[in-house]
Amino acid sequence: MSFDIALSGIQAINEQLETVSNNIANASTYGFKAGRANFSSVMAGTKANGVEIGSVTQNISQNGSMTTTGRGLDAAIDGRGFFVSVNQQGTTQYSRVGIFSTDTKGFLVDSNGNKVQGYGPSKNGALGVMGDVQVPTGQIPAVATTNIAYTGNLSADWTVPATATFNATDSSSYNMVKQSLAFDSLGTQHTVSQYFVKTGTGAVDVYYGVDGNPPATAPNVSLTFDTNGQLTGTTSGTVGFTGTGATASSVKIDYTGTTYFAGETTTTTNRSDGYASGSFVGVEMAPDGSLVAKYSNDQSQVVGTIALATFANEGGLSPISQTSWVANAESGAALYGSPGVGLAGKLSTGTLEGSNVDVTSELVGLMTSQRNYQANSKVMTTENQMMQALMQALP
Repeated sequence: MSFDIALSGIQAINEQLETVSNNIANASTYGFKAGRANFSSVMAGTKANGVEIGSVTQNISQNGSMTTTGRGLDAAIDGRGFFVSVNQQGTTQYSRVGIFSTDTKGFLVDSNGNKVQGYGPSKNGALGVMGDVQVPTGQIPAVATTNIAYTGNLSADWTVPATATFNATDSSSYNMVKQSLAFDSLGTQHTVSQYFVKTGTGAVDVYYGVDGNPPATAPNVSLTFDTNGQLTGTTSGTVGFTGTGATASSVKIDYTGTTYFAGETTTTTNRSDGYASGSFVGVEMAPDGSLVAKYSNDQSQVVGTIALATFANEGGLSPISQTSWVANAESGAALYGSPGVGLAGKLSTGTLEGSNVDVTSELVGLMTSQRNYQANSKVMTTENQMMQALMQALP
């Protein structure tokens, strides 16, 4: 009987060594969770009959260390939660490995080629429908300019120009000219010139010209300033133009915040909305899980949001690979949400979660297993010697 008990101990230790070896082998595997072999007694009625490995559990709740990669579509979960993906068989699986890319059709996929699940672009502040996340990889259309914001200081030290009649080709008829950019409906860029002409104390007329064409003879807007140098009355003007083949444009130029102080003339804001069409150049992930597509015209747009799943008992998940799990009755149903909302942790972008294996502890476990193996082998050797001595003692 003691021979069988010692043999069961050796068999259980061999199974434990498989778990320890697997942990050490995956010490550098992203998102790997260390396993633990749990011993349990084997009983024959009320009598001990040996030992066995009753179960192998993974330490899912303990996060691994963060490794910086600098890659825009790498992400680690800082806290609870799992990335969600669907494989080719339609099985929903969960993982902590945030290595993502886009396939030939623009779908976001994980390192195994499974389609990552997330929410469509937000509408009125609400997340879109959850499903496959597809990144539009074509061009975004041009948007015509409708507003130009110009803010600065028009020097109170200016003098009224020597040439009384404004003429864009005669610099002595105006005090300053500033250019702003504007786009028509086809995305063609145009230059809007603003000619500032002081007409009296606290009074400045502004004439608009587009693409070098002469401005109108009458000012487009007259700005007036009070004795404290603050803009009063009219604060904006309008310039119109029509690009070749484009819809006629009407652009408002807003001077709100412009001042009239002595000293240097300065420009602090000269910004226009609108842009030319742009081609897709890449996509990055934000800490809130948003997927931000970037285009060649320096524009960007949120095209979706990564979904995270949390569970009432994440330790009950069933492993289907070293780094992926599926839900079951023990784990409970998945609760889906966006990163940083509810129980789900935020994302650390440009990083990946490493294994949570403690190699030092595993090596100590190996030494302990070795001693246990030797002890059980000694039991078997001793019993064998006792049986031989007994047999020799018999007549």
